[in-house]
Amino acid sequence: MAELKEISPDAPVGAKLLNWVDNRFPASKLYKEHIGEYYAPKNFNFWYVFGSLALLVLVIQIVTGIFLTMNYKPDAAQAFGSVEYIMRDVPWGWLIRYMHSTGASAFFIVVYLHMFRGLIYGSYRKPRELIWIFGCAIFLALMAEAFMGYLLPWGQMSYWGAQVIVNLFAAIPFIGPDLALLIRGDYVVGDATLNRFFAFHVIAVPLVLLGLVVAHLIALHEVGSNNPDGVEIKATKDAKGNPLDGIPFHPYYTVHDIFAVSVFLLVFTAIIFFAPEAGGYFLEYNNFIPADSLKTPSHIAPVWYFTPFYSMLRAITGEMMYALVACVVAAAAFTVLKSRLAAMFKIGVLVAAAGLIAVMLMIDAKFWGVVVMGGAVIILFFLPWLDNSEVKSIRYRPDWHKYMYATFVVVFIVLGYLGIKPPSPINERVSQVGTLFYFGFFLLMPWWSRLGTFKRVPDRVTFAAH
Repeated sequence: MAELKEISPDAPVGAKLLNWVDNRFPASKLYKEHIGEYYAPKNFNFWYVFGSLALLVLVIQIVTGIFLTMNYKPDAAQAFGSVEYIMRDVPWGWLIRYMHSTGASAFFIVVYLHMFRGLIYGSYRKPRELIWIFGCAIFLALMAEAFMGYLLPWGQMSYWGAQVIVNLFAAIPFIGPDLALLIRGDYVVGDATLNRFFAFHVIAVPLVLLGLVVAHLIALHEVGSNNPDGVEIKATKDAKGNPLDGIPFHPYYTVHDIFAVSVFLLVFTAIIFFAPEAGGYFLEYNNFIPADSLKTPSHIAPVWYFTPFYSMLRAITGEMMYALVACVVAAAAFTVLKSRLAAMFKIGVLVAAAGLIAVMLMIDAKFWGVVVMGGAVIILFFLPWLDNSEVKSIRYRPDWHKYMYATFVVVFIVLGYLGIKPPSPINERVSQVGTLFYFGFFLLMPWWSRLGTFKRVPDRVTFAAH
């Protein structure tokens, strides 16, 4: 049992209360370790505000979600009407609903920017691999949460979007039909599906999401934050053991984040009050029509934050399978010709490649589309081991690496745009090229990330007061 700390009888009431709490719960200790005496690099820039903004949006989504569940009915016959009731009759219900729907898009915007910052500054490199893995798990849970929440308004796009996505699981060999039936809870998307998705959206996935966020923050504070230079600030410390290139998170970065939050809330509220549908991108117009199982919309597409992955799904056609087979053949030939390993290993590579090609041609392209869509997210988990660059930060990499990352961003945005548009031959070809580039960017990273002349990384962080 820890010894109780004593305090002067003449101390202020607040100090006595804090001492009473500290003797029973490490409030002051937690504050010092994670805020007051948590030293962050002093050269943080604009890109380092999106983690705090993601936390803010998570709180907004939880609070608004609680208020929405007070009036929402998870019933196929009443769900759409209950949303209309919230919008029209519940005091300030329209504001809560628009905050939640706009918050969903805002969440993905800040998370995408947060992940891009990690990508360009090498925040996934040793010793921060686990931070990155927790972050990717958060992204995966966020996608599940958003998909399940998208069904709840029970509009036309909610219903048919869920119908399309759930039916994709039926393409999985052997277990597909049973898995799709398990997800739906019925032979068609209906009341059972709505209840399942409501339970997962409101209880199960948020608990997982909160747990992952806590794990992400604990892992971050254990090894310390990365910075734009990719320099470890713990390498140089003063006599007290504090990093020379670090500053306490509070008050320096709390003020920094408060300013970012203020700007974010200005934009966020402007969208809520003046353009909550964002031209049909945040709230699709078809979703203001009650779900009708007998009337299919002319074009079914997911919300914008899923569309890059939806484009990759649609890109996998019978013709595209031959291109993928050619990629497997090229990879096997390159491995055999360039590898210095034993002949038995090379024979094993050829046999494995032949087996993979046979499986690829035997199974329907629809299944491989699902694999590619899922693989586009799963491959992010392996980024710490794919990047073989000598340095972490983009600042000290060859200039052409910057063009590579810029091209990756453009391709991702183009894939997102094409995912919204109806299918066409030209859109299909562009999506196929974009899909090949997306996976090539990661799968070839062990090779291309080593190429070029790297700049010298400074021993201390570069910092200019502002």
